[in-house]
Amino acid sequence: MIRLSKRLEKIACEVPKGSRLADIGSDHALLPSYLAQQGLIARGVAGEVNEGPYEAASRQVRAAGLKDKIAVRLGDGLEVLEPGEVDVITIAGMGGALIVSILEAGKAKLSGVSRLVLQPNVGEDAVRVWLLANGWELVGEQILEEDGKIYEILTADRPEDGADGSLGEPNEGQTAKLRRLYEPLVLADGLVVDKELLLRMGPYLIREGAQAWIAKWRLELDKLEHICAQLERSDTEAARAREREFRIEMKRIEEVLSACTRKDKPSFN
Repeated sequence: MIRLSKRLEKIACEVPKGSRLADIGSDHALLPSYLAQQGLIARGVAGEVNEGPYEAASRQVRAAGLKDKIAVRLGDGLEVLEPGEVDVITIAGMGGALIVSILEAGKAKLSGVSRLVLQPNVGEDAVRVWLLANGWELVGEQILEEDGKIYEILTADRPEDGADGSLGEPNEGQTAKLRRLYEPLVLADGLVVDKELLLRMGPYLIREGAQAWIAKWRLELDKLEHICAQLERSDTEAARAREREFRIEMKRIEEVLSACTRKDKPSFN
């Protein structure tokens, strides 16, 4: 029986039962193999761009006796799919900029896809920006720490557009709903969190204020402080200006962290 890491377990929980799943950058096809063994997906596609991982995924699927359930394919991003072939796509364990480039390049393959489960290692804000710009509703965010690393998992659904349940561009009401998630949020002491910070720090995660999320942003503040210390050694005006920018950014993050650790932080409406 295949066992998943805590990170992959949380991703697996976001895949609706009976889905046709594509796992892009599948890492030994562990996620689709696990879900197929549990009878939780109808079928799956494991996509890999490099020969080595492709062979490893193929061996995993053969060893699990799942060749009739999971197709392992070699190709770049969503090139491994046919339009309408799957309804859920998972992409995990790579940078946010790369995830965005995969989704952008493969837009034509998103026909019929109703859910994206995305786990960027860095650059989560770039993923949120892409989802918002392309009409995907961010329906949940999770954060966890495992083996000394902190991971965010973003789940997004595409709203139904037609009376027949077909998927397409969001209508005016759906667009308004998407934007409401990023409307300025008032925290404790009247602190207003603007759209830029919500996209960067996560609209659900800010409201939850989990310990792993706080730890992540404390680490980010430490990194920014280190950068500022390096900039202080420079005598150029450009370095001074850059340091001031970082100091302003750090102050905003610190204010959000302080407000979110209070007991009277707002709940998500």
